[in-house]
Parts: sequence; C-alpha cells; structure tokens
Amino acid sequence: MEEKYHQLVHDGFCIVEQIVAPELLERLRVTTDELCQTQDTERQNRFRSQGSMFTVMSDPIFIDLITLPQPLLALRSMGFKDPTFTDGYIISKPAHSPALFWHYDWFAWDDPTAYLPQPQQVFLMYYLVDTTIENGCLRVIPGSHLHHNELHDNLDNPHSEEISTATNLERAEFSIRPDEIDVPVKAGDLVIGDARLLHASHANRFDQRRTVITLWFQPDFGQLPDRVKAQMVAKTQPLPDDWSESDKARLSTLSPKYNGSAQPYGRILYKQNPKMKKIVGRPY
Repeated sequence: MEEKYHQLVHDGFCIVEQIVAPELLERLRVTTDELCQTQDTERQNRFRSQGSMFTVMSDPIFIDLITLPQPLLALRSMGFKDPTFTDGYIISKPAHSPALFWHYDWFAWDDPTAYLPQPQQVFLMYYLVDTTIENGCLRVIPGSHLHHNELHDNLDNPHSEEISTATNLERAEFSIRPDEIDVPVKAGDLVIGDARLLHASHANRFDQRRTVITLWFQPDFGQLPDRVKAQMVAKTQPLPDDWSESDKARLSTLSPKYNGSAQPYGRILYKQNPKMKKIVGRPY
C-alpha cells in the first residue's frame, strides 16, 4: 500500500481495485434503487446536479459497507492508525442527468494543518456500476488538495442550493478544466480521495442510473487538532432510534470521540495558504 499512500498524498486520490464482493454489491444495488424510487420531485429539483441524495442512515445494510474490513485494512496499511467514520451518502445520478459541479469537501481552512500533505479527512467512494465518461465517472484535478488552482478563484459556496439547482452549465463550476483527468472505475473498486481535492463528475448520458456511495472517514483521528476533532464529532450522523442495539454497536466502534473543551470550526470556505505563492494548475 506504500504506492497507494504516495499517490493519495501527491495526487489527492488513489484506487484500490475490487474491494467489495459481488454479493454485497448486488444487495447495495437493490437497496439504493429502492431508496431512489422514493425521491419526490421537490428533492429531485433540489439535487439537480448531484442526483438522488440519501444518508447511509437510511438502512442498516450500509453498516456492512462502512465496517467492511478490507478498506479499513487498506487505510491502516497506508500508515493511518485511527480511522473513524462520521457520515455518508448515496448519490445516484439518474439517466440523462447533468454533470456534478466542481467542489471540495473540507471546511476547516482556518487551521494551519489544512495545508499539510497528510489528509485529515478522506472520501471512500464505492461505485455500484462500472463508470465511464458517458455515464458520469469521477473527474479530479490532481494536486489541487495541496496547491492553489485557478478554479478556486471561481468557486463560491460548495453544495449551496444555488449550485445544486443550477441550470446554467456555462458557470465555472461546470467547466472543462485543462488540468483535469477522468477516473473511470469498475464496480467494486474503491476510490480514496482527500477532502480538499477538487472533484466533479461528468453528466450521465446513459439510460440507467449511476450510483455511488460516498463515506467520510478521518484516517487518523487521534492526530487531528482539537478543534478539528470537535468539528468531526459535531458532523457525525446520529444513529437511528429504530436500529437494533447490535447494529448501533457495530457502527459506534468507528465513531469519533472527543471529550475536550475546544470549539468546533464552523463551515469555513477555502482560503489560499498564506505561506504559498499562487500556483495556477498542476504544480509539478
């Protein structure tokens, strides 16, 4: 896993191939398809760019994915000793739906550690079908987790309702970037990405939906600054009351815990590292 770790730190993402068994993949497809069928028109319009959006707390089946041993072993094999889980979402682009906007998912930019090479939060993306440019595969700008990119100057508030419902695809958030790359994967692959990485997805031009389950982990929670620890605890999704005690116990083993007095960071938008000279595009 040393090579994967270096890619994660250097490029901002890496792929671990075929980590989810076909049987679990099929169970997840059935459950997510059923969930997506319940989304009403109002929510479809609210998440026009993302597609269907549901929390993984919608069904205890997702505990099997969150606690899957292989991804946790992969993180530990990269040198991360204390992985914790806070939240996750089913993001399903319907057939013939628009591209997902460019964005980042880190919101503690006032902390000096936000500019260090090691990731403080990572997404674990599990696509339930093979992805291509045609059905909406992931797009990333390698290195944008560590270096200022000119796209940063044109991003407003990631995940705001304005951008989620946008119909003007000429905006910078939907643009083709000269330094972007496509990340097509096979169903069952795992994409691990730094929360600071600029990423998006292509439009889904196929007749079938394209579903990804995105889980948010802190790969080494014990090493985080206190205010970031408090922030992670604050954003942890609560366990549903109607889940069994055994299900709650399985998930609680990965929940972050902080008993200090530090105040959590709020939603702090991107700020360029004041110690770094502005670099446009990929810096290496």
